[in-house]
Amino acid sequence: MNGQSIIRAGQANRESMKNRNLSILFFTLTVVMLGFGIIIPLLPFYVEHFGGGGMAMGSLMSAFSVAQFIFSPIWGSLSDRYGRKPILMVGIIGNALSHLLFAWSSELWMLTASRALGGILSSATLPTAMAYISDSTNEKERGGGMGLVGAAMGIGMVLGPGLGGMMAGMSLQAPFYFAAVLSLVSLILVWFLLPESLPAEHRTTGKVKFRGPQFGEMFRALFGPIGFLLILAFLHNFALTNFEGIYGFYAQKRYGYDEKTIGIILTVIGLVSAIVQGGLTGPISKRFGDAWVIKVSLFASIPGFILMLWPESLPGVITAAGFFVLANAMLRPGVSSLISKKTDIGQGAAMGLNNAFMSLGRIAGPLWAGVALDMNLSYPFITGAVILLVGFIASLRFLPRGKEPEMELASTD
Repeated sequence: MNGQSIIRAGQANRESMKNRNLSILFFTLTVVMLGFGIIIPLLPFYVEHFGGGGMAMGSLMSAFSVAQFIFSPIWGSLSDRYGRKPILMVGIIGNALSHLLFAWSSELWMLTASRALGGILSSATLPTAMAYISDSTNEKERGGGMGLVGAAMGIGMVLGPGLGGMMAGMSLQAPFYFAAVLSLVSLILVWFLLPESLPAEHRTTGKVKFRGPQFGEMFRALFGPIGFLLILAFLHNFALTNFEGIYGFYAQKRYGYDEKTIGIILTVIGLVSAIVQGGLTGPISKRFGDAWVIKVSLFASIPGFILMLWPESLPGVITAAGFFVLANAMLRPGVSSLISKKTDIGQGAAMGLNNAFMSLGRIAGPLWAGVALDMNLSYPFITGAVILLVGFIASLRFLPRGKEPEMELASTD
């Protein structure tokens, strides 16, 4: 066997290992989003059963994000200090526990508490997975890697609502037990098969202080290389949760849909999102650049919000929602990818900040959407369109006009 054959074999083996590791991350994030998707078609009926309205629905959706906002920066920094794998495992365990507690809840406050606990622990999963991908990919592959994250989230949203709607016929608790079991499977895979991506010599040193959100750091980051991107992460998630946070409740109130029908709609939405993020994000971001992807997604999402107010039949509802997701699907991975490329701090800390601003949007978005929904069913969608219009206009000023330059090596900060 000559030297070139040995080199090719070594490269093939490294590529195979990288693909296996990304597959495990893909499965883990799918499981996390599967659990999130399972809950969505059931929440309107839980809230109505406990006597709540739009505000209660928004508060329940925001509880997870409040906890995520508080703890995401901590988990990101901890992964820079102690490695990605142990922090990822904490997030998986937290996801399982939150589902078990949700299944055992008998009052509205218990549902809220279980979602808050899930936010505290499972918020370790997303920023750590993003940091793992940043460790394992070069600049050219980064957009596709972040698209893989989006695809996993999309597939979770494909399977979750449908499973939640169907399994609710067995019992309301069955979907949550199922999600907890899948989390256990994911934990086993990560524990035994996923190697650490951050070598000890590249980790940050010193003690990590548990101080909650670093508001000073967040404020300073707004004036750094990723400042506008963090604002976009907030605006996008504020607008998106005006759709995600209350859509099940909206569909129940406007159309009288049951759990199964809402699950079908959300399944189609998730399928579109997974196809776009998994199949298109990587090639398109490589061809045109992340900044172009962000601008086009922002612009196309504006009419997507408005179109969802028009349909009266189920096919029209599915088509309008599908168009919105088609327009919006590449925005989150585009922003995350550009943050990872432009950051001047550790990847874990950058992804933690990204997740914190996303969480901030997911806190404010559902709260406003719940209040707006109680006033008028159309207000959350109109608000989402206005917010994305503001983001699009700002992106013309603050994002580069051409394709951003790329480096060949991934940062190992």
